[in-house]
Amino acid sequence: MGKRGKKGNGGGRGQRQSWQDIPKTNEKFERFYNESGFIPEEEIEEFWETLRRDLPNSFRFTGSRGHALAVQERLKEFYIPEITSIKYEGKDVEPPRPVSWYPDQLAWSMTTPKQVVRRFKPFASFQKFLVAETAVGSISRQEVVSMIPPLLLDVKPGMTVLDMCAAPGSKSAQLMEMLHAGEEDSMHQVSEQVKNGTAALEPQGPEGLNDDGRTTGLLVANDTDYKRAHMLIHQMKRLSSPNLIVTNHDATLYPSIRLPPIEETNGKTRNRYLKFDRILADVPCTGDGTPRKNIGVWKEWTPGNGLGLHSTQVRILVRALQMLKVGGRVVYSTCSMNPIENEAVVASAIERCGGSANVRIIDCSNELPGLKRVPGLKSWKVMDRDCRFWNTWEEVQEYREREGISGLGRVAAGMFPPTGENADMPLDRCVRIYPHLQDTGGFFITVLEKTSEIRAKPEDSSKVIPKGTVAALTEELDFKQKNGNGEPLQKIDALDDLVTPNVQGAEEAQKNATVAEASHQPPYSATSEVSPAKRDADSLEDELPAKRTKLDDGSEVVVGDRPVHKPAPAPGTDNMDTTDATSTPVPETTKPATNDGQIQPVQKRKPGQPIEEPFKYLDANHEEVKPIFEFYEGSDRFPRDRFMVRNAQAIPARTIYYTSALARDILVSNEGHGMKIVHCGVKMFVKQDVQRPGVCPWRIQTDGLRVLEPWLGGGRAVTLKRKETLRRLLVEMFPKVDDNGWKELGEIGARVRDIPMGCSILVIEPDSSETGFSERMVLPLWRSLHSVNLMLPKEERRAMLLRIFNDDTPLVNITQKRANANTPAEAATEEDTPAVAPRETEEEAVKHENEVLGQDEQEHAESRETWQKAGDEEDQFNTTV
Repeated sequence: MGKRGKKGNGGGRGQRQSWQDIPKTNEKFERFYNESGFIPEEEIEEFWETLRRDLPNSFRFTGSRGHALAVQERLKEFYIPEITSIKYEGKDVEPPRPVSWYPDQLAWSMTTPKQVVRRFKPFASFQKFLVAETAVGSISRQEVVSMIPPLLLDVKPGMTVLDMCAAPGSKSAQLMEMLHAGEEDSMHQVSEQVKNGTAALEPQGPEGLNDDGRTTGLLVANDTDYKRAHMLIHQMKRLSSPNLIVTNHDATLYPSIRLPPIEETNGKTRNRYLKFDRILADVPCTGDGTPRKNIGVWKEWTPGNGLGLHSTQVRILVRALQMLKVGGRVVYSTCSMNPIENEAVVASAIERCGGSANVRIIDCSNELPGLKRVPGLKSWKVMDRDCRFWNTWEEVQEYREREGISGLGRVAAGMFPPTGENADMPLDRCVRIYPHLQDTGGFFITVLEKTSEIRAKPEDSSKVIPKGTVAALTEELDFKQKNGNGEPLQKIDALDDLVTPNVQGAEEAQKNATVAEASHQPPYSATSEVSPAKRDADSLEDELPAKRTKLDDGSEVVVGDRPVHKPAPAPGTDNMDTTDATSTPVPETTKPATNDGQIQPVQKRKPGQPIEEPFKYLDANHEEVKPIFEFYEGSDRFPRDRFMVRNAQAIPARTIYYTSALARDILVSNEGHGMKIVHCGVKMFVKQDVQRPGVCPWRIQTDGLRVLEPWLGGGRAVTLKRKETLRRLLVEMFPKVDDNGWKELGEIGARVRDIPMGCSILVIEPDSSETGFSERMVLPLWRSLHSVNLMLPKEERRAMLLRIFNDDTPLVNITQKRANANTPAEAATEEDTPAVAPRETEEEAVKHENEVLGQDEQEHAESRETWQKAGDEEDQFNTTV
């Protein structure tokens, strides 16, 4: 859903407990929608009845399509039949149902009353399944209407995508899944062609997957708040994508992203900047479509909320259109029903970008069949802070001349329906979702296509009623000093002491507005009468001193006495932005400009913000990388110039990450240029101590195994086809394989007995038999001197046991049992740690394995705790401004 202005008292688990006791009334809120006229009179009662009911629970199956369908199949074959057998008060209980318009039935909704859920055992079992799969990222709890924007964005593998206001990440996860669609099958097809000698020398694969089957696309997910950005990382890490970059910038000032420069024939270089194929602008909003789950709407809604956010929303959408390729698509969405935040924003942004000749609204009425919607509005009224309705900007101006600006703060011309040459703008192509249409929240979506390059017009501060500024105070006091004929009364000397005319400052502000516009920034000026709208995080400084551009982290960059212009893009530059690039955020003291005129900034942190370690790439022939590929029999075809570490010295100390080629180019090109990148890459290898020479100390992480496994030889592979064998590996940690222990591991016993020490790959092949599996899986397996162990965190083990076997058997640590067996009975407790015999190599190895797994689980637990504190799903966020 759209992010709201800032946190208030609207959400949180404490408030949810007393949800039924909260009065679901708000006179201003109800009057606004009752009198606005766009909810049909015959539907208005049903509209309010729906808003006062609990919102149905909904969730989505996530990850690769094959895995998502496998988890979905478990729901359909096991849990749904159990639930449909229940009767309550003589009627069949309605089970969860797939959302009709969501592809492949991967989204589901449930309206079962809580008293039924709490009473019957099948629901308890179903709830345990949901919790387990959500914990490992196979299921994402997400409101139904929030799933719409990514679907209408129409993302394909190979595209460059930006999610401007991404946290907490449910929509970003959808976008990432689309970027990776078909990747696993494609990778395996190409790897088989390489192995049998039929592959071409250059990377191959279908369009968008032509990096030897890997997607060439990229998702940049951004959030202006640092903590929310890290919550976003937690959500996205579960998808383990090397094609993700997470940034931490204000969306209204999002900097252009550098790409490697082009070498010209004359020996000079030309800078390039990334243009996006798709951009999602799910902007901060009042959230007045969410009162079914956010009490803040009922308690605190006022018409001033939308008035305060309108300008921010327009700036975000204009910035999105600037960063978009010609022919690209932007989806603008909010969880508000207020036209000031919706149609008015779309119309204002299009007008600032040159009108319908440059940006067109796409008709989506035939997309997502089954989704109930109504067309966007072409006319509406604006309610001011005193709850008065206005039909036109001219009405406001006339009243302002007669009565002053009281109650009109922040009302702007752009909030009214477009007039003049833009009067015929097809705003009816926008999509409105009302709660009573299909028992959801309220939502708004518009799909925009950029048809030509744009140069956005500056904001016109003369068409905004200021609020809370010196200019507003001046106007109000000036009005009060006029008589009934509009003639001035006696002058107030105190006001002269307060406000000193600054002609030079006004001229410089206008000049800086031009500079800002030329560099893709909204024109904030020192004399601007536009009060800053409330944001999710720190408000922007609305001040532009002469010859300096204030950026979103509070830093400044000297831009000189003239506007910054960049050459127009060369024809056919695809996703390369060679147009006027934004000055990227830099600290107050900057390095001198280089020969190409670009400022070399020094990274600056906000107070209390942790230091982000740099991203440093390893040489393809690095001494640590070559032995890894030799040990795992890795193909020479797999790219070795995409491995990265996170320390300034570029030393592979504990973890080696892997990224896509485009992500690598961006990280390298933007280093030292002020881009606030907080995450990129997946863990591919983690180092641990080994006790024998010749054993590779780098074990493969589950995160990167999906990408790497098709390119590994068979020397470290263990194939498994029977469920019972996997069940034992999941339940038992560190089962012994020396002596006769290997026999108890059935089909893989002999293989794990003979395989040398170190990390191996467990390949689980699908089989149509009753004892077989429905999907192919690959998992890391560690062979110690005398034992073997699946390198999976406990919660992943439990989820797989429940999904595949309907088994919640407690996990057994064989090492723990052996240690306790050697502990005196009077001293043995469940908390006892394994006894470690000095000079026994096996016990030392096992001890270290436990430590490594413990570290992994601790990292995951800490990340999950951070996520849960902030809210583990979108409906945890408050909607007050």
